[in-house]
Amino acid sequence: MRRRQGKHSTFSKISRSVFLLLLTVGFLTGISACVRNEVSTYQDRQPRLNLASFFVGETVAFGIFEDRFGNLRRQFRVEIEGTLDGDVLTLDEQFLYDDGERDQRIWKIRPMGQGSDGQTLYEGSADDITGIAKGAIAGNAMNWQYDVVLTMSGRDLEVHFDDWIYRMHEDVAVNRAYVSKFGVEIGSVTIVFLRGDAAKAIAPLDL
Repeated sequence: MRRRQGKHSTFSKISRSVFLLLLTVGFLTGISACVRNEVSTYQDRQPRLNLASFFVGETVAFGIFEDRFGNLRRQFRVEIEGTLDGDVLTLDEQFLYDDGERDQRIWKIRPMGQGSDGQTLYEGSADDITGIAKGAIAGNAMNWQYDVVLTMSGRDLEVHFDDWIYRMHEDVAVNRAYVSKFGVEIGSVTIVFLRGDAAKAIAPLDL
């Protein structure tokens, strides 16, 4: 009887080891799946994105915020007024959320020359951004990184944004931002920007 128990115990240990190995491999696979391309990989994509030519003037947008499980938490509309003073692009963003909350963010964005892979570098700032947002444009895509202070449940929470914008059409761009805290993704924001004729068809928004 003792020998049978010993064999069973050994089998259980092997099973646990295999399970932990599979769990570790699955975990590492999940982490690697979150690694995104460098913006330079989009260098040949069209139509090319130029922040000033796309955002100067009036732009409207619709967006959603999803938690890490893909559940819709908030939706919102945005009106954006873009102006250019020298090489500084100012974006005055007026937000209206589905629960009636209103917010405003004013971006100041400036080009910072060319990167080693030919991408155009940018820096940006806003009142609720901690420090300086830094990013680059290549082809039809822009990626920039910044920290934002959000008010949640009555307290301020600083989170990190890995923010991507893809120009899909002359008058349409899609924004996908991955929100994280301490390196753990807690949600994502998806926004569709419309300008020109596309914006005129639905503007002004009822803010």
